[in-house]
Amino acid sequence: MLILSHGDVRRILDGAEQEVLAAVRTAYVLHTQGRSAIPHSVFLRFPGDDRNRIIALPAYLDTPEAPVAGVKWVSSFPGNVQAGMDRASAAIILNSMRTGHPEVFLEGATISARRTAASAAVAAVTLGATGSGVSLIGCGVINFEVLSFLRALYAGLDSVTVFDLDQARSTAFADRCTTRWPEMKVDVVTRVEDALAAHPLVSLATSATVPHLDVARCQPGALILHLSLRDLTPETILASTNVVDDADHVCRAATSLHLAEQQAGNRDFIAHSLGELLLDGDRYRRNPDTLTVFSPFGLGALDLALADLVHRRARESGLGTHVPDFLGT
Repeated sequence: MLILSHGDVRRILDGAEQEVLAAVRTAYVLHTQGRSAIPHSVFLRFPGDDRNRIIALPAYLDTPEAPVAGVKWVSSFPGNVQAGMDRASAAIILNSMRTGHPEVFLEGATISARRTAASAAVAAVTLGATGSGVSLIGCGVINFEVLSFLRALYAGLDSVTVFDLDQARSTAFADRCTTRWPEMKVDVVTRVEDALAAHPLVSLATSATVPHLDVARCQPGALILHLSLRDLTPETILASTNVVDDADHVCRAATSLHLAEQQAGNRDFIAHSLGELLLDGDRYRRNPDTLTVFSPFGLGALDLALADLVHRRARESGLGTHVPDFLGT
């Protein structure tokens, strides 16, 4: 067994945005081509506890290098934030496709955050995001990574507007942004409506469990990266052009799209999957009169793609801790 710690994973992925973006694009295309197996995620919830959860995301992906299989075990405990800890933590196991033995154990929160952010950035480019700024609603790990990956793709992105229900969190996030990118203009707003109105590109990464946003202040034809999946009302979803990662995965677990499906009685409101648009290859033209919403459930195949990348780079660099007798053989 090879164990790769948080530090090992960061050493490989820091500064590797383009390689991560390429891996995520490839994973979406392979999934659309039928070269993946992605069972529905399993949600472990606790009696009398509506906030905390742990999710298992098993997957198989037929990557160009070699097929890979494994599982991500990711927790979401929002109360951690008040205690000065990250909301999410995760571990990933990769299994040998020859013997089925577990052979790599990776710290997964970094991989999870960056695959989510990279998928958002790939969607922004594919869906023709314009302008030189972005509004980030939810000032946590995910939106900071989103900004990092958007900057890797948009050289001219020089303005960001941030909002969080916790004002101190917004201010700390803004300080982190200006430290990382001192040339960038960072505005902190105290009303979510002002964030929605500031830019034609909006990223939602909150811990919301039920729809809560009124999008009336969004700019005409805005693109919303709906990463937290439960911010938008079913009515907003039904009135928008919707792009997803996988309709079967995203229309469940009380997501905004699941609620929209229940209200409409069908999934006709979903226009495209991101993988289909990537395979098509033509630049997507957004409807200038309606909102476009990208809602990714977060496919386990993306975690595998990045975990496999980290595993291969770790082997090349000699990183990690080897436990030769982990299986007792």
